[in-house]
Amino acid sequence: MMPVPPAQVQEAPTPREVAFDGFNRFPLKGTVQPAEGGSWFAVLVGDSGPLDRDWSQPRLPAHTGRALAHWLRDQGVGSLRFDKRIAGSRDPKLNASLDAQSGDILAALAAARALPEARNRRILLVGHGEGALLSLLAAREADALLLLAMPSQPMGKALAEQVALQLHASQAAPNRAYLDAVLQAIRSGRPAPAPGPDVLPPLVRLAKGLMAPETLDFVRDTLDLDPWAMVARVAVPVAVAWGGKDIQTWKPAQIPAAFRGTVLDLPDANHVFRREPGARSELDGARALEGYRDERPLADLSPISAWIRTLK
Repeated sequence: MMPVPPAQVQEAPTPREVAFDGFNRFPLKGTVQPAEGGSWFAVLVGDSGPLDRDWSQPRLPAHTGRALAHWLRDQGVGSLRFDKRIAGSRDPKLNASLDAQSGDILAALAAARALPEARNRRILLVGHGEGALLSLLAAREADALLLLAMPSQPMGKALAEQVALQLHASQAAPNRAYLDAVLQAIRSGRPAPAPGPDVLPPLVRLAKGLMAPETLDFVRDTLDLDPWAMVARVAVPVAVAWGGKDIQTWKPAQIPAAFRGTVLDLPDANHVFRREPGARSELDGARALEGYRDERPLADLSPISAWIRTLK
């Protein structure tokens, strides 16, 4: 009897490093993840903060961008993911404006179209959180948009709602008043207000981050951007996906009638689209962050896969 040869294990396509010029020729670096077959190539844009190409930062070493790129590869979708210009930077003179960061996305789209791995493929722009909002500004250069955990209201309103949900009744009045004062100071260009004795330390830290000099202009420019007004102007196919276990950004109770795209529900997904076994009602900030780490597998993303297959 002839011996049966061992099954051939097909190796995943090898990623490679690339560099390209961002807005105003700012040097950007990224990773290209090739994929076999398929007719789409994705550009991945991370959420808020100084994220690298893998959507990781020192205080929370998770790599969901890399995991998502590998998942897309398995769906036949190659990708380019890149370090944000503010990743690892402590330069207060760095241009982190809305024009610069949205311009970097436009540059990444142009770089992707020139890649051999994207030849004869259409470009899918995938934005997560704040990256979804910024991707709407670059939608004209993509062939389709996938918006993950898109803010369902302007950032100022969302911050006020998130803070209100985490306050006990006895804490609400002084802390909400302080946040309102901070947001108004940002809008008007005034100095940060002094916190009163009843203002919680996490809220003081939030205010300090919002008013950091290196990103203050960006926060001011994005604070009142309406994502639904922006998505209504998108001319290419668009899907918005929310996780059912996300306590940062969630699906609104009512989708605006003007939205003509696709809504994708992922019931077991947290904010970074990893699987969350606990009930949403049991999650607080600390417990939610535990679910963002690499040990937690991605959620069931089959609704996204099914939507990609509908694209023509």
